[in-house]
Amino acid sequence: MSALGIMEQQLGEHDYVSGVAFNVADIALFAYTHVASEGGFDLDNFPNIRNWIKRIESRSRHIPMVKK
Repeated sequence: MSALGIMEQQLGEHDYVSGVAFNVADIALFAYTHVASEGGFDLDNFPNIRNWIKRIESRSRHIPMVKK
């Protein structure tokens, strides 16, 4: 199973990577996962990951990356 497959499965059972609470694991994985398409990885078949990305982006202290 791919890393995205493992994340998809985990996020189908929990709101965050390591369980019910947001922590450094989510921060570390979000950094690359939210731009996966830029690396040629399609997230269309990973609805739990897409929902997780939205959850992270909706956090009050989330600061989006800005393209210059």
